[in-house]
Amino acid sequence: MVEKDTNSIRYPKETDVKMDKLAKSLRRSKKEVFCQMVDYFYRSTKDPSDPGDEMLKRELSSGISRILSFIRQQEKDFFLPLFTDVGTLKTISSEHKKLLEGVARHILAESEKAAIIDKRSENLMSGIKLVLSKQKEKDVLKQQFSEVLEYYIAQREEMGWTTTAVKKEELMTHVRQSLKNL
Repeated sequence: MVEKDTNSIRYPKETDVKMDKLAKSLRRSKKEVFCQMVDYFYRSTKDPSDPGDEMLKRELSSGISRILSFIRQQEKDFFLPLFTDVGTLKTISSEHKKLLEGVARHILAESEKAAIIDKRSENLMSGIKLVLSKQKEKDVLKQQFSEVLEYYIAQREEMGWTTTAVKKEELMTHVRQSLKNL
């Protein structure tokens, strides 16, 4: 019974040793390695007897050239303008940093001035409250003095020329004591 996909090829013993090592390193059977080699050479149209494989070298060289030209174009289109813009932004940011530091110093000085003004305002408010309380006391004193004066005037009017000196003295003592009590 002959297998339908089995053909045999004769090759030297040294080639068999190489094929065996290659199959072991790739972890495949010799048959799989052989079939894959044939497929590879068939698809790539490479000549296995050409050790330099000039076609492969040319393809690699042209691929590398295309990659390098692409990179150069990217540098021209994107990187150089980007570096220029980054330099400009760096200059602008350093200028803004200086301005912001100046603003921060100004704000700090102004906040110190505001704290001083706030403290002075509090002192002024306490002074105004003191003046207002003294003003109220003054008004109360005026009212009381007015009452004492009115009492004195009224009592003096009631006294005539005939009133005794003792009564007059009592009135003056009473008025003086009332004024002291204010």
